[in-house]
Amino acid sequence: MCQSVFHNRRDVKVTFSLINRSKHVPLAKLIDEGELREQLDHIRSLSLTRGESTWLRGNTFYGKRQMFRSDFMEWFENLRLPPYFLERVGDQYELTFEGSWPEVMLWEIPALAVLMELRSRAVLNDMKKFELQVLYARAATKLWEKIERLREQPGVKIADFGTRRRHSFLWQDWCVQAMTEGLGENFTGTSNCLIAKNRDLEAIGTNAHELPMVYAALAQDDAALARAPYDVLADWHQEHEGNLRIILPDTYGTEGFLERAPDWLAGWTGIRIDSGAPEQGAEAAIAWWKARGEDPTRKLVIFSDGLDVEKILELYRKFQGRVRVSFGWGTLLTNDFRGLTPDDRLAPFSLVCKAVSADGHPTVKLSDNPNKAMGPAAEIERYKRVFRVGEQERRDVVV
Repeated sequence: MCQSVFHNRRDVKVTFSLINRSKHVPLAKLIDEGELREQLDHIRSLSLTRGESTWLRGNTFYGKRQMFRSDFMEWFENLRLPPYFLERVGDQYELTFEGSWPEVMLWEIPALAVLMELRSRAVLNDMKKFELQVLYARAATKLWEKIERLREQPGVKIADFGTRRRHSFLWQDWCVQAMTEGLGENFTGTSNCLIAKNRDLEAIGTNAHELPMVYAALAQDDAALARAPYDVLADWHQEHEGNLRIILPDTYGTEGFLERAPDWLAGWTGIRIDSGAPEQGAEAAIAWWKARGEDPTRKLVIFSDGLDVEKILELYRKFQGRVRVSFGWGTLLTNDFRGLTPDDRLAPFSLVCKAVSADGHPTVKLSDNPNKAMGPAAEIERYKRVFRVGEQERRDVVV
């Protein structure tokens, strides 16, 4: 994603902002501001090690060697993340990042991971030695029982998508090792590049909502706005020379996106379903492929929204044989401590870091779930009109 932005929209100025959708979690009361600043300052001091750079330059990703070009890698090797702006407002933190898009976008993952881990530490600080041992033993057992359930369906393919809202780095690494041992080849990799490198696994993922959000914010009129979700994929296709062809269609409504999509997109590898009713999204994709003369059984559907083991198994059984099915398992893989502490103080919650403006224009996300929508009210209504989004079903945002 960063390389595509680097080559296509490098000079765009963006603002990213922390958004805590779970207001009942008072981050500023739990996390010491000085400790948070210390961690954020440390992130700004980091750069690629020689070994990490060599791995990125020479590794095979998705069957392609040297995915990252030399001009991008030279820039990336010298990068230090831009400044952050942190302010406490009541019981929450306002955390924002401003600067050029390829620099600022790289703040999202470490910022979220640090906040989640500091919140975990704040709860764990009140626990004694044997309480901690029992806690992690129970969490480990909980995950292993999920793995045993998944093994009942030998065809289930799952990747770790849980970096952003993990319990901690060490816990995510443990979860990945458990999945590797428990599922074997059915565990297809991790979106965490460091863990992929260290554990000799595939680095795997898809593109994200920020790409169409920023392209749309830069549109000069309604016609350009309507084209923006397809313009970004045209740039993506050219950047990656036909690789990484997974569509994320729900930024401004899946059904409308598919209805107006150019024919060349139907030839892509598959679709990621990330909001709304997952069954409805997959059925829409299957119908679209059939209408465009494509064979759905050769296409890949990646489910990635609020997944846990029972939903994974349900979706696999429903769509097995109709499409190729895969899962990007996030927070409830790497941070499922629900029910393991008094008052459920370690339960995961919905914390995101999103692009909120581009070159001074506000960004908008509609989603297939209006509870995930974001942006100024007037702009949301404009986008609904342009993308012809009607009534939508509200669904709880799990994590």
